[in-house]
Amino acid sequence: MSQPSISVVLPAFNEEAVIGATVGAVVDFLQTLTSDYEVIVVNDGSRDGTRAVVDKLSASNAHVRCVSHEHNRGYGAALGTGFAAATRELVFLTDGDKQFDIRELVNFLPLMPNADLVIGYRDPRRDPPKRLFFGWGWNSLVNVLFGYTAKDVDCAFKLFRRSILDRVHVRATGATFSAEFLIKARRLNYPRIEHRASHYPRPAGQPTGARLDVIARAFRELIWLRLHLDEELAQQGPAAPLNQQGA
Repeated sequence: MSQPSISVVLPAFNEEAVIGATVGAVVDFLQTLTSDYEVIVVNDGSRDGTRAVVDKLSASNAHVRCVSHEHNRGYGAALGTGFAAATRELVFLTDGDKQFDIRELVNFLPLMPNADLVIGYRDPRRDPPKRLFFGWGWNSLVNVLFGYTAKDVDCAFKLFRRSILDRVHVRATGATFSAEFLIKARRLNYPRIEHRASHYPRPAGQPTGARLDVIARAFRELIWLRLHLDEELAQQGPAAPLNQQGA
């Protein structure tokens, strides 16, 4: 795509050690791609200096914005805040922990004329064994309960049209956010393509996805979605004809 209009959303919780480098890499890359971009860092109630780092970056670059939660509200809530703040035609999600290479976005953009959503999958996934096991179990559970959703439901490397958000409304505020977003987008017939994304070991900071409270919250949200999905979709209108929205 020539000169894409794009919002990059970076959720961040206690990422002081890496968020500056992540934002810098994103800005450096986007400047070679387009002048119509914004980088939205959602500081989800960090207790370290994450907000101060991003505020300093935004003071020197008008394309960078920091949106903060006063208290930690969860990964899904951070994504929801970032998506709501996005103003460009395309929205790109990645994490602030520097486990992805923003330059691989060039492999996703050419797919957009044939899709409304390009979903990344980590191959191989560079996480500790415990995280790999939990990830495998979560993907399997989502795909069994709702039908095939994605190879890597929670991969934080996704590109989609902002117009999807007009119809796909996500209630989850925890780790189920990505699953709910993808499940509803599929049920509403938004054309999707999956593409590999390189994944790297976390250079600093601590992940929260394997915490028991995070896992319990994710299961509660997933069960609620399983019980109420049809009702939720009925409120969002009929599914669009296949293969028309991405044309």
